[in-house]
Amino acid sequence: MAKASARHILVQTEAECSELKAKIAAGEKFEALAAKHSLCPSGKQGGSLGTFSQGQMVPEFDRVVFHEEVGKVHGPVKTQFGYHLVEVTMRG
Repeated sequence: MAKASARHILVQTEAECSELKAKIAAGEKFEALAAKHSLCPSGKQGGSLGTFSQGQMVPEFDRVVFHEEVGKVHGPVKTQFGYHLVEVTMRG
């Protein structure tokens, strides 16, 4: 079973998600932005979701975590929870 680690920032709007992605691209720290803006309790840990198996997350999230480039910030990714920026930190 495939496993991965990821961190994310969850916000209400696509516009806010895109704005945060631009801030990260400009050099702001993912962890700091997660702590300040994420609606998910994981924000307090810099957005870290720890290690999980394929199929444990909603399909839209899973698709990014298990098929997109590791170490890159992906998104906005829309789920029923809102809009996510997702960074895959490990996959194996």
